[in-house]
Parts: sequence; structure tokens; C-alpha cells
Amino acid sequence: MWHLTRLVLLFGVSVFSVGGQFRLGGAKGQYKYKRGKSGEEVVQDNLDELCQGQPGSEYFRLTTDGDCREVVRCDKAAVGLRLASVKCPSGLGFDLERQTCDWKANVDNCDRLSKPRLVKPNLHTVEPVCPDGQLQCGDGECIDRSLFCDSQPHCGDGSDENACSVDEDPNGAPLCDPVQCRLPDCFCSVDGTSAPGVESGKLEISNIPQMITFTFNGAVNDENNRVYDKLFHGERINPNGCTTKGTFFVSHKYTNYSAVQDLHRRGHEIGVFSTTNDEDPKYWTEGSYDNWLAEMAGARLIIERFSNITDGTVVGVRAPYLRIGGNEQFNMMADQFFAYDSTITASLAGVPLWPYTLHYRMPHKCHGNSQNCPSKSHPIWEMPINELDRREDPEFDENLTGCHLVSSCSNIYHKDQFRHLLQHNFERHYGTNRAPLSLSFDPSWLVSNKGFADVVSEWMDHILATYADVYFVTELQVIQWIQNPTSATAMREFQAWKDKCLIQGQPFCSNPNPCPLSTRELPGEEFRLHTCVECPKNYPWIQDPTGDGFSF
Repeated sequence: MWHLTRLVLLFGVSVFSVGGQFRLGGAKGQYKYKRGKSGEEVVQDNLDELCQGQPGSEYFRLTTDGDCREVVRCDKAAVGLRLASVKCPSGLGFDLERQTCDWKANVDNCDRLSKPRLVKPNLHTVEPVCPDGQLQCGDGECIDRSLFCDSQPHCGDGSDENACSVDEDPNGAPLCDPVQCRLPDCFCSVDGTSAPGVESGKLEISNIPQMITFTFNGAVNDENNRVYDKLFHGERINPNGCTTKGTFFVSHKYTNYSAVQDLHRRGHEIGVFSTTNDEDPKYWTEGSYDNWLAEMAGARLIIERFSNITDGTVVGVRAPYLRIGGNEQFNMMADQFFAYDSTITASLAGVPLWPYTLHYRMPHKCHGNSQNCPSKSHPIWEMPINELDRREDPEFDENLTGCHLVSSCSNIYHKDQFRHLLQHNFERHYGTNRAPLSLSFDPSWLVSNKGFADVVSEWMDHILATYADVYFVTELQVIQWIQNPTSATAMREFQAWKDKCLIQGQPFCSNPNPCPLSTRELPGEEFRLHTCVECPKNYPWIQDPTGDGFSF
């Protein structure tokens, strides 16, 4: 998958480089153009008409002729309305649904000019048009307010399910109320940047321990396990005398469950990253309750059974490709007693966000194209991924978008750049509100970039040797601290972090069962499932997570 690679803001007001004619929303327009000194073809008329009703962040086509590579969006700049152009690299096409460049064979909407326009309800009218307790559908029908955004269309035009974003949902979660939202079960702030314990006067920012979480997404196997051993060896100790810890969001396919069992034995946190790791983004953003149940609760069942985890600590979720599943995902999580999600990203800002609970509305925009953030109230913690600043010289470099995963920082090629990225973003958090610094990785990135794991290892040593108030902890340990904000000077006695403080000894089994298995869900494939427990009959999968066989 490629991000947009070339953005050109064309000069002047009400201009755009294109010639010819196009059809948009049923209207056909002929646009005059001329060749300027710069070689651009410049449209001179009807830009206001073209941009009417077009979201400023959404790209669309001016024509279906050509190679499907070029799109535009309406940009309301300070100097006036203009168009921004994107052209995908050769061999790629622009996918209107996903708003990104992809291999042209994967793009099935080259014959469309724009994303379909959904009929919206009339939620805000100058004068009341419906009886109390009701709202108006797009076609004028009035229905009960409670029926809006309940995943079932009730309006004749279906408009009651078309305005359900975080900012639109008429039955959405309320704005943060710090008086009602009290620790340990609820935490929020108006803009998400306030640190726990500060407003009450219990702590000052300078007394808050800086927490750093290393999180890894995907399968745990022998290759990346060697990286984990380098980063989390028994001699790397936090200021409280306990070993450094990380969080592993585990996907099923190709995972060595004996290795997962040993990570858990050593005090690391195990979370779920799905069973199938399906590559279709819509599978996650539009997934039903049952899909999320099978993927995440099923993945937890597989992990607990074949890694022999019995203490109920597998309580965290991260969705593949960071594709949020909206209210369906979080309804499932609450029903299945998951404690937190760590999928939602927060765009790069001067002050990072602290984790929050979703009893109240998210304190930031739903970041990313075609994301589906939860709009309703849920008793779930959100561990947001604050985007990283990847500029080499933030004082002089041009503005660059942030990157959510360390491994998605596409301009990091060399070890010195990587070290600068880690240190600069640490200082951003440490020098502002001490919000936890989330360093999230696809482990294969650390494996394939030779020497990068050494950079992380050396940087961890530098941090621990330089600062007496910085801790490498798990996501769950961050929540434990927020629930009981404690001064950095008292962290040595913080009991919630004493569990599995120093672990000695050997793995539970040095010679796991290499179970050769197959499943009728994946015909023709055979897998090795490494586990310290007895081999199942079948390879566990979405309809048979225990591997004991189908019920039909």
C-alpha cells in the first residue's frame, strides 16, 4: 500500500491544471483552459460549482478517461479556493474508497468520479419540524431520535444511518465532564492533554514518571523473538528495580505459542491482533459484531489455550492496519471484558494526548482516511497512538505528516536518523505533559533493517542511565498508573508494577510440540503450530479456534 506521494497546490485562486470536460453529480461542464508560462493547463471558470458539496479532505476525479492515476480535492486555502492535485506513480491507480494509491489491479472504481454521496438526515433545522423526541430523515419523515445510528435503517431513505460519525451521531457520547468522570474507572479531559493527578493538585508535571511503551504487532516467531531477547534482557532494569517490559499484540498465523508463553512468563503483556489478519480494510472498518467477536475473542482463546495463559491478563486489542471497527468493535470488547483498545491514532500535535476512557466523546478528531471511530459511550480505555515527529530538524524542515508506527516512518533509512527519531520524540513527551510515548513496531522492520535493533537497545541504555524517572512498561501498566497517579519519587513502592518484577529461570518447555496441522477453512495449506501443550486435531482458525473440530 502506498501513501499519497506527490501533492501539488496550483498557483492562484480558482485555478486547476486540467483540460477537457468532465461529468460530476450528473452535471456536465466544459472548462476553458490555456497553457501558462509554467506549462500548466489552467481552468478559469466554475470552481465554486465544482467544489460545492465536496469535502475538503476527499479526493475525486475530473474524468474517467486516462489511467486512473490523477485525482483532485478542493482546498480552501487562505488565499481562496483552489484545487490540490495528486498523481499516483506509474502502475498504480487511485482508490476512491480508500483514498490512497494502490496497484491498479486492486482498484475497482476507476469508472467512478467520486465516492457515492449518502443521503443525510436533517438533524439541524432553524425551526422544529418534528415532535419532541424525534428527528427528521433526509426524505422528511420523522422518527424517534433513539433509532438513529443503531446499525439498522429506519428511515425510508436509510439516512438515519448516514450521519453517525463521532461529531454527527445524535445519540453519541457526551463531551468530557471531569466532575462526573472520576478515577479509577473513568478518565477524560477536554482536549485530551491533561495529565492525571495534576488538576487535583496531587502531582506536578515534573513529578510524573515518563512511561515508554514498546508495542509489537503480528506473529511471534523465532526470528523476531531474537530481537525481543536483545531489547528485554534480564539486566536492563527500570528505576524501580524491575526489568523493562513490552506489549505484544499477537496475530495467529505463523505464531510460535511456546515463545508467547515465555514472553508472558517474563512479565511482558500479551494482547490480540486478530485471528486472520484479513488484508481488506473494509473487513475491519465495516465489520459486524460477530466478525469482531470471532476475530478478537477467538484470537484470545487461541492464545490462552496454546500459550497456557490462565491469569486473565489478555485484555488489550489492536486492529490490523489500525482500522477501527466503530461501535461494533467496542460493543464486542465491553461484552467480552476486554479492558482497552490501542488502535486509534492521534495526529501530530505540539502536546501529545494521554490515554482516556470512552465513557465520553473522543477528545480529538478521528484521524485517517475512511476510519470508523466509536461515537457512543463505551466502558473501554483507549491507548491512543500519538503520531511521531519524523523531521530531522524540526526548527527548519518543512512540515511533514507524523507517522503512527515507528516502522511507517518512510524517511528513516539510516541508524543515525533512527536514533534521532527516538530521542527527539522522547524529548517532546518528556518536555511537555509527560504523556506516555508509544513506540509501535512491525517487528519485521527491525529484523530487515540491519543494526536498527542495536540502535533501540543502545538508546534504552542511554535513557535508563540518564533519567531516574523514565520507565519502559506495558500498556496495562500505563493504565494501572493512571488509575492511581503516583509521584516518580514513590514509584519504587508502586505495588501494581511489582508483579513479575524480576524473573529468573528457564522457559516452561525447551522442546515444544511442532504440531503439523491443517483446517478445512484453509484448504491445501499445512501449518506448524508450536506449543507446550498437547496438539489439537486441526489448525485453529476463525470457525474453530480451539482446533477441536467443527460443530457441524
